[in-house]
Amino acid sequence: MHHSCTKFRSPASFSSFTMADARKKGRRGLSRRCAALVKEQRARIYIMRRCATMLLCWCIHGDD
Repeated sequence: MHHSCTKFRSPASFSSFTMADARKKGRRGLSRRCAALVKEQRARIYIMRRCATMLLCWCIHGDD
């Protein structure tokens, strides 16, 4: 029984295909990690800004 729709992949082409896939996944993983780090840093900066604002307000209004 011969199927004309199916193709046979040689081991060499299969391994190069998987290596290309692994590289793409690595890039996506790297960009996700970078995005997570950026998000974390933005959150830290936001918290620091809020704390600094509160301290300034307390200092300014504490003199009353």
